[in-house]
Amino acid sequence: MSYKTDFGRVLGLGSAKEGTGHFWTQRVTAVALIPILILAIWPLDAAIGSSWEEVRAIYASPFNAIMLILLIAVGFRHMQLGLQVVIEDYVSNSGVRTAALLANTLFCALFGLIGVFAVAKIAFAG
Repeated sequence: MSYKTDFGRVLGLGSAKEGTGHFWTQRVTAVALIPILILAIWPLDAAIGSSWEEVRAIYASPFNAIMLILLIAVGFRHMQLGLQVVIEDYVSNSGVRTAALLANTLFCALFGLIGVFAVAKIAFAG
């Protein structure tokens, strides 16, 4: 017994076998962001309005720098996954969809790397 429609059988369309992994990755990153955000907010709160030397001292601690880097990396990955779903669901033109998915991936990777570089520069500034 097949649950596919006649039209679906003619086109040969079926599962891409990627939906479950994407779903779980998005959920895991969402749950991981909760403790990471809490641990990254405390030193970030102390750094707001501080001088350069005070901010550098706060992020010279490996734990604080790692938490902020994790926040940036996991946050941008979670954003990339969420935007991918929106693009796949609402952009019907295949050329535009492909360009938007590529731009989404490049945007998230570029700005994630810029954020990680900024934290590393602050942490290792000497």
